[in-house]
Amino acid sequence: MANILLRGRETPDIHKLKVYGGYEALKKSLSMKPAEVIEEVKASGLRGRGGAGFPTGLKWSFIPQSEPVKYVVVNCDESETGTFKDREIMETNPHQLIEGALICAWAIQATAVYIYLRGEFWDVAHEVDKHIEEARKAGYVGDNIHGSGWSCNVYTHLGAGAYICGEESALLESLEGKLGQPRVRPPFPANKGGGLYGEPTVINNVETLANVPFIIKNGAGEFKKMGTEGSTGTKIFCVSGHVNKPGNYEIELGKATFRQLLYDYAGGIPGDRAPKAILPSGGSGPIIRVTDAVLDTPLTYEDLQKMGTILGSASIIVMDETVDITWVASKVTKFFKHESCGKCTPCREGTYWLDKVIDRIMAGEGNQSDVDLINNVAKNMQGVTLCALGDFAANPIIHTIKNFPEDFKQHLKAADNKPIAKAAPKAQAAPAGGD
Repeated sequence: MANILLRGRETPDIHKLKVYGGYEALKKSLSMKPAEVIEEVKASGLRGRGGAGFPTGLKWSFIPQSEPVKYVVVNCDESETGTFKDREIMETNPHQLIEGALICAWAIQATAVYIYLRGEFWDVAHEVDKHIEEARKAGYVGDNIHGSGWSCNVYTHLGAGAYICGEESALLESLEGKLGQPRVRPPFPANKGGGLYGEPTVINNVETLANVPFIIKNGAGEFKKMGTEGSTGTKIFCVSGHVNKPGNYEIELGKATFRQLLYDYAGGIPGDRAPKAILPSGGSGPIIRVTDAVLDTPLTYEDLQKMGTILGSASIIVMDETVDITWVASKVTKFFKHESCGKCTPCREGTYWLDKVIDRIMAGEGNQSDVDLINNVAKNMQGVTLCALGDFAANPIIHTIKNFPEDFKQHLKAADNKPIAKAAPKAQAAPAGGD
């Protein structure tokens, strides 16, 4: 199957406007009523690719058309561990993103698009600025786009490299020049008072919007031919860790299993070792123990949910049989402790104590009560913070203890041989990207 999003691998210089083409999907959308564009995206079944998998067209439909000022914000913070798909899209196929964002802007009648990139993407931002200017000179950005009477500008904005700014309300705070911390909701971004500068705002991930030109140009029906009923289209899987060929792989949702992804696409495990664990959504998603049943699970939103985890942004981190999963829990916990913005007490204090106690366990000074303690602390962090980072920080503890008790056992004091309690985790929150 030809790539839809990673077209730069097949078409040299597609990042240049003269090769990409004349924004045909945007032209078609301008001949449609904004509501018709929203309905077409709804009909496609496109789900947000930033993590939450929320229906894209439905999100657009929440914007009140009666409001005179509205915005589109593109989330390219790409801060989830193991995720590197959005950067490749922006480096190799930027016009497809710009066109998709403009179609979204037409659908909700926005007057500006802001592309928010993490601070480390400064080089990408400078190149995207050049491509925006190309589109402006061709009449696709700016005043009276294609004689439609509708005007819309596109801007890039660099953050400062904070994980929390991948969460949509913290992203808006940062974009407004404030401290990147989550907002109290409601109001939500789609509502007056909840979006950028207090105006209704659609926030979508880079990969999400890069799908839109295909949908408008070819129709929702063509898009729905790919994937499954609940997971339509293609998805970019970012594979890293213990694989021979790490990288981005664009695959139809449901048309490959974990086994095919690891062995047919990513070249298998170095040294022919056995896979032990997979983080299917970077550090934020529940870790899964690799079994034959897991390896034969189709890669869809619904199938991973049945397994008790999430597809999220599809940042697949693979760990082989040599990995100590307690060490993994410690490393991910340190990441979330470092990235917690500190606004919520459960997250600020919880990540600190999780880190302190798991350090004691790793040093061989812990006992069963320490394992029970961090399990309890993690469970009490779930569902009580302003954003999902608290839930994400709890996942590495709860699910490593649940799925790999023997790895914790080997770090406990020799005299402590009690079995580790297995408490069922609470339902998982949506990923911080909100898309």
